[in-house]
Amino acid sequence: MSRNKVLQPNFKASFLLPKYWLTWLGVFILYSISWLPFKMQLAMGRVLGRLIFKMASKRKHVALTNLRLCFPEKTEAELQTILKKNFENTGIALFETGMGWWWPDWRVARKMKISGAHHITSAQAEGNGVLLLGMHNLCLEICARGAGINNPMVVFYRPHNNQLMEFFQHRGRGRSNKYMLGKRDVKGLLRALNDQDACVYLPDQDYGRNKSLFVPFFAVKDTATTTGTLIFARKKRAKTMMIIPRRNTDGSGYTIEISPPLENFPTDNDEQDLIRVNQELEKAILVQPDQYMWLHRRFKTRPSEDDKSLYK
Repeated sequence: MSRNKVLQPNFKASFLLPKYWLTWLGVFILYSISWLPFKMQLAMGRVLGRLIFKMASKRKHVALTNLRLCFPEKTEAELQTILKKNFENTGIALFETGMGWWWPDWRVARKMKISGAHHITSAQAEGNGVLLLGMHNLCLEICARGAGINNPMVVFYRPHNNQLMEFFQHRGRGRSNKYMLGKRDVKGLLRALNDQDACVYLPDQDYGRNKSLFVPFFAVKDTATTTGTLIFARKKRAKTMMIIPRRNTDGSGYTIEISPPLENFPTDNDEQDLIRVNQELEKAILVQPDQYMWLHRRFKTRPSEDDKSLYK
């Protein structure tokens, strides 16, 4: 049994105040749409994504910059194709959030195919905790539910700034999983690993200069990469694996792949270990690159504070 004391966001009377009315409206619309047929939601998401593509010029600039930096060998036409599909998948991701938060387990499980889950149970049977390294694929919300149905997990996440959205987000993401830990609760995740839990950690975003090293990620030589991964991977009796979710291109559902434990990882060389992590992330992203969250400013932190932004 877990020794972590995890706070559950409770409903507050203040959620009924006018400042939350727009949030309530958005949640009601998303909840209502979540019960429509699956393929209808995919189609609606693509349409929404095309609208976002036309309207969100700043985010489009960020995503295209990331693609140009990561894939300099691709032509502009190839990058534009990935970009447009990426925005369609971004629209779909909104509706996948509703599915992930409110669908019953049986409906989620029907859409999931999980391979490699035995790697988790084998490691746990040997007395190990499991550190699952993932990335911000756009289908993450619903795939987190699917993975949890198969093997309830501890999820490291960023709480929402809007308290009402945090109430729904926490409840939705916590369904089918063991519990949630805020992104600063390092000791909590270490305790979970010690309790032989399977823990999901996403090391693929720019978390700033503090506790980061600059190592290659795709074609960007100096990418701020969190050293937090190594804090958890070096926990005694912890096995590190990759968890790779994707939406099937035929619209049939989702595939979640669990890799075997990473061999000879971690070592005593921080830089080489983080290069290894980024290489594993690259391979995972390349499975379906248009489904990755390119909208994040992955390269905003530069080696020197005086370096010019790559997004200008």
